[in-house]
Parts: sequence; structure tokens; C-alpha cells
Amino acid sequence: MSTSAVEARTDLALLAHLYRRAGFGATREQLDRLAARDYEDTVEFLLNPAPEAGVPDDEIARYMGGEAPHAYTATWLFRMINSECQLQEKMALFWHHVFATGLAKNEHALAASSQIEMFRRNGLSDMRTILLDLSHDPAMIFWLDNNENHNGEPNENYGRELLELFSLGVGNYTEIDIKNAARAFTGWTFTQPTPLYPHGYYPTEFRFDPEDHDNGEKTFLGKTGNLDGGDIIDIIVEQPSCARFISRHLYNFFVADEPQVPTWNDLPPQDPELVDAMSKAFLDSGGEIRAVLRVMFNSDSFKDARFKKVKSPTELVVGVLKMVGNHDNFRPGLAKYAESTTVVMGQKLLDPPTVEGWHTGKEWIDGGNLTERVNFAVGEIGDGSSPGIQRIVDRLLEGDSLSSPESFVDSVLNAIGPIEVEEPTRAALVKFATDSEGDDDRSRVVRMLRLTVATPEYQFA
Repeated sequence: MSTSAVEARTDLALLAHLYRRAGFGATREQLDRLAARDYEDTVEFLLNPAPEAGVPDDEIARYMGGEAPHAYTATWLFRMINSECQLQEKMALFWHHVFATGLAKNEHALAASSQIEMFRRNGLSDMRTILLDLSHDPAMIFWLDNNENHNGEPNENYGRELLELFSLGVGNYTEIDIKNAARAFTGWTFTQPTPLYPHGYYPTEFRFDPEDHDNGEKTFLGKTGNLDGGDIIDIIVEQPSCARFISRHLYNFFVADEPQVPTWNDLPPQDPELVDAMSKAFLDSGGEIRAVLRVMFNSDSFKDARFKKVKSPTELVVGVLKMVGNHDNFRPGLAKYAESTTVVMGQKLLDPPTVEGWHTGKEWIDGGNLTERVNFAVGEIGDGSSPGIQRIVDRLLEGDSLSSPESFVDSVLNAIGPIEVEEPTRAALVKFATDSEGDDDRSRVVRMLRLTVATPEYQFA
């Protein structure tokens, strides 16, 4: 292989890595188009997508309208698969992880979907805007009982989780800070929606009740005054602990699996230099998430951290569906993947198990979850009539990909990634390629694809 060919493959591998992390993967055809841009330009494209690059809302409403929860999750999966604004959708999933809000309690799918749209709209903006949006969000207000937070009878649930799980992390505030944060958010509630039955979901909106707000003096993280919720958020975003906490969340989601969040006060980040650089970008920019992501995506640590993260069920399912190509256009059937497929793997969109969200990393592949993941991928990829699989097979049969068992294996790994496998896995794939010589070429390629997505390495992004 020539030097230029090796460099081109390396560039494609880096782009594939970027799109697995900043999005939900990319087909080989998409990677070939993206290769015309420099890596840094591609990062900027992801950070600053053109408004028209997303899936048009009117088409979503026309073809995928509906008010049941599965209609909203199907719509979100369609956006994940087809939107060119891949990072917008990935950030919506990121904030859904961090600001976990569940339908099991809320029972209002429109409010849950509106929260995801809020993350999609402002998830790349600044932390003050994001936390203010969150504090105004009816789904979050009800989820953490801030509608029960009254002047003279404060409910500390939202104030506590805002500090512990959403912004600062354990050890960076006191119980007095929690109590005064709760007082500052009294009167932040929502308009009661029209009852669900018989006419479906009606929107609800944030409402501030000045008669129910505590206007007394409060001290929060060393600052004293007649503080309200906006003041609390301003103070939070100025804290180095907020910069570090959010940077570590971003590192855990986009770079490499960290221990679970409750341990972070005791265990340092595995890459303290990168987390420090991200924290500095956060503080220097006034909490701009784009600035933090720019530092992260362009770092050598990110570029080198390939296949260091277990894919979440949603990432796995959407990545496979993108490859298969059955949902490149509007068609029925997407809802089952969010309402059933990802659920048996341990993740139900719009309904995380607790306010801590989902535990990530290797907990995704504990026990029976791994079997479900492998069976799903093998089943979808094994349908040789799917348009995406036909494109992969046609591409492999056009050249000399099948000229030797080793070339066959390398070509398949390149076509669906490029992905990297350990030597024992590669040896098993080469053995299949050797044993199947003489079989029908198309069938042989599809079987190799099935075997490849069943490998341990395919579970990692």
C-alpha cells in the first residue's frame, strides 16, 4: 500500500472515530464525502451546523406525527440517523444523560419531548443558558418537585440535585448552600396543563409566582443577597468546580469511560491534563460548551482514544440502523427500536431509571445485555436485502477485496468502520474467510459482516 493510501486510510479512520463520538457513526459513503475537509474544519462543521442541515420539522410532523411516547422516541431516532447536525443530536442525548428526567413519574410525553428539543436547541451554548433553561423546564420542575417548593416551606429536591448531579458534584457545596438554593428557586413552577384525556397532550409553560418566592437574604457559596434562581446559576457557573465537573462529564461521554459519577469526588480523572484544559476553556469562555468541545475534539488525547468507550444501547442501535439503511427515508417501524430494542439492552429513552441517569461503560455489557446487543446487530446486518448492506457488498465485490482471506478481512473491517480488532479476533475472521473460499461471494460477504459485528470490539466506539 502506498504512503498516500495509508495516509488516506488513517484520515478516514480518524473521521470515523470523530463521527462515532460526535455523532452516531457514518457510512463509508459519508466518510468519503467528509474526507474533502480537514479534520479541524470538520470539527467546526459539527460545532456550528447550518440550520438547514437538520431534518425539516414539517416533514417530521407530516410523516412521524403522533402523541404517544413512542412517536416522540421514533422521531428522535430518525433525527439521530439522518440529521447532518449529528453533534446537536448527540448533545441532546448527553444532556438527557446528565439531567435525567423520566416519564415513569412525569407521564407527559410532550413535556419530555420538549425538554429534548430544548437540549437540541441550546445544548451547545453556554452553561448559564443551559441551567436557566433547565430550571424553567416544566418536565424538570415536576420531576424534582420544584412545583412543591414554596416560600416558608421549601422543597430541597431540585436545589440538591442541581448542585450534586447537574453542576458541581459532591464535596463542592454545603448543606446550607442546598437550603439557600432551594429558597432561591421558590415560586419557580409551571402552568397546569389541560388534562390528557380525551384530547391528547397540551403544552405547559414555566410560571414564576412572585407571591410564592422567598425574597429574604440568602448566602450561597460565599455570596450574600436577595438571591433568586438566576443569581444561583450565575454563581454556579463561575465556580472552577463547575468547569471541572462538566468537563469530566463531557470527557466521560465523548472520550473514554470514567468510573460512575458518585465516585468522582474520590477518584481523579484518568486524563487530568485534558480535563484541566477543558476546564480552562470553560472558565475562559464563560461556560461556552462549544469552546470546551473544540479543545476536546482537537486534542491528541481524543484522537488517540479510539475504541475506549462502550457504546450505549442508543449509540449501538442507531449506528447499526445507519449502516443498514432501511430508515434513510420516512417509514414505519422505528419506534420499536426505542421502545423495545434499547430497553432490553438497558436504556429506555425519555425514561432513565433515576435522577442519576444511566450507569455507563462496561455496565452496558453486563450479563444478558451483551447477548441482546450481539443478537440485534447480527440480525439487522444479516439481512442482505437492506440497501445499506447491498451497498457495502457491491463496494467489496467491485475490487480485489476477496483476493485473499487477509484482504477480505481487512476490506470488511475498513468498509464498516474502519474499525480495529485484536489479533485473536482477526485470526478468527481470517479463518472464516479461508474456510468459506469457494462459497457464493455475496452470501460470503454478508456472513463476514455478521461475524464482524458479533466481535467484542464492535461493542466499543
